[in-house]
Amino acid sequence: MKVDNKKQQPQYRINEQIRVREVRIVGDDIESAVMPIQDALKLAQEKEVDLVEISANANPPVCRLIDYSKFLYQLKKKQKEMKAKQVKVEVKEIRFGPQTADADYNFKLKHAIGFINEGNKVKAYVFFKGRSIVFKEQGEVLLLRFANDLEEIAKVESMPTLEGKRMSIILSPKKAGQPKKSQQRRDEEKAQVATQSAPAAEAEETEAEE
Repeated sequence: MKVDNKKQQPQYRINEQIRVREVRIVGDDIESAVMPIQDALKLAQEKEVDLVEISANANPPVCRLIDYSKFLYQLKKKQKEMKAKQVKVEVKEIRFGPQTADADYNFKLKHAIGFINEGNKVKAYVFFKGRSIVFKEQGEVLLLRFANDLEEIAKVESMPTLEGKRMSIILSPKKAGQPKKSQQRRDEEKAQVATQSAPAAEAEETEAEE
């Protein structure tokens, strides 16, 4: 399927715009292979799809056999999904006094766990009123205890610091899981594996002939 290049200005080179001697082709139900660009274009025409260059810096460049409109749709859909998964991180504040009772401490710790599990950061601070500033060391101990009690789900982003009458510490959620690989990334890795395995296969054939 040919694309009207005058109507569209592709962000990826496609079809006759790909001016190299040879390419590695990948795609659905297609075995990765290196071939001259003319053969790749002919194959794309036979399958009624486009030849889309997805990795121009590879050697040789990697091209995917796919309808270009479908390719753009998949990219747009992936970007939309990634945007939807992006959660706005909020900073939730929790206030302590320098001599906070255990019951109050545990109550606020429970709230902090909820905030962290929701993906938010937590800024805990001790407010020193009047002469209570003399208990600043006690406040630091409290904040470090707070961080220690949350160490399984949160990491310390900022150690206790004193600003005026407030000593604060910032905790952020630990990473959970890894993002899924995009179709383009899977194609590139597939091509890379094929490139690395090709010399080994040729060496085995040479040894067999000897």
